[in-house]
Amino acid sequence: MKIVFNSSPLIFLSRLNYLDLFLRYDYHFYMPEVVVDEINAKQDEASQYINHAIDRNSLIIQQTKLLSLANSINERLGRGEAEAISLATELQSDYVILDDFAARREAMRLGLNVKGTLAIIKKMMADDKVKIDDLEQFYQRLLQIKFRVKRSVFDAILID
Repeated sequence: MKIVFNSSPLIFLSRLNYLDLFLRYDYHFYMPEVVVDEINAKQDEASQYINHAIDRNSLIIQQTKLLSLANSINERLGRGEAEAISLATELQSDYVILDDFAARREAMRLGLNVKGTLAIIKKMMADDKVKIDDLEQFYQRLLQIKFRVKRSVFDAILID
């Protein structure tokens, strides 16, 4: 399975200490160079965590060759989102991982399968990789790490 990441899901999964758990799945994980640049713009624990995953080859940096598509999308979205969508298109990835609503809509318009940070967490919960006993406490934790999600969206994704 091929999965392409944008920066925010990587950052939030690392802040939750879930990224390493997800990267243990037998998938191929990709991200464009510009996503690495966005992550490294702020040197913090999350960037160190992600760079360590890159050093271990758990995350593969790959440039998109579909530059005209990336440039076209970049007129409406950020550079990282545009290149992640372009790379996912080029690789014919199984999923592109995006949290931004406009980016998700654009990726779906292009026929890509889109997942977000919460869908990854839900999968890890279903696979018994992550245990969350108190969803209210977890929601508050998400807010603390600056993950913006409406409570109704959170509930719709994580409550069966």
